[in-house]
Amino acid sequence: MAGALLVQLQDSTMPPVNSIRSAWRSGAQLSPPIETERLTLRTLRKSDLEQLLAIQSRPDVARYLYWEPRKREAVQQWLAPAMATPALEADNQCLTLAAVERESDRLAGTLSLFLRSLEHQQGEIGFIFHPEFQGRGLAAEGARVVLRLGFEVVQLHRIFGHCDGRNLPSARLMERLGMRQEAKLIQNEWVKGEWTDDWIYAILDEEWRQAWRTRP
Repeated sequence: MAGALLVQLQDSTMPPVNSIRSAWRSGAQLSPPIETERLTLRTLRKSDLEQLLAIQSRPDVARYLYWEPRKREAVQQWLAPAMATPALEADNQCLTLAAVERESDRLAGTLSLFLRSLEHQQGEIGFIFHPEFQGRGLAAEGARVVLRLGFEVVQLHRIFGHCDGRNLPSARLMERLGMRQEAKLIQNEWVKGEWTDDWIYAILDEEWRQAWRTRP
């Protein structure tokens, strides 16, 4: 990842992206916003607090996550570091993007890309969307861009995601992204007073390239 790299991802064979231009160099930062067909992906702002609270305070959103529904103070504590745009050059750094539906100018959810291992070029994708924006393909539309950033900008070799085995919408989303299920870990975590299963999905850089070369 050393040296300067100007990325223009406008290939018509890839997901519908009107403009992705991100300056990338050693020690630099990604530079959203990024526009897709229906979304604007940008860094989070302090002014997003109320809309984030409306998402993260919902029991149905937190049901299969590690945390309980959050109150305002907890969302504020989460937001402060999430507003940063790290260069993703150290293990466990995370880039979190706000997914704003342009038609309504509302925050539909958030998308995250974690650098889990610089040495092994491993990343992790995460997504949290308000239920009102689910079932319309918006999460997949935004997540495809995050995968592109991971493979084409950060130059990762493998990106994985995981979900509670009962969270079928998240599992189906990862499958739609072309990620294959690598494991079903049975009762491997004690979360919120019960044993839970962890389903792991992943996609390799060559699998990503092949999937989008053959996409109709």
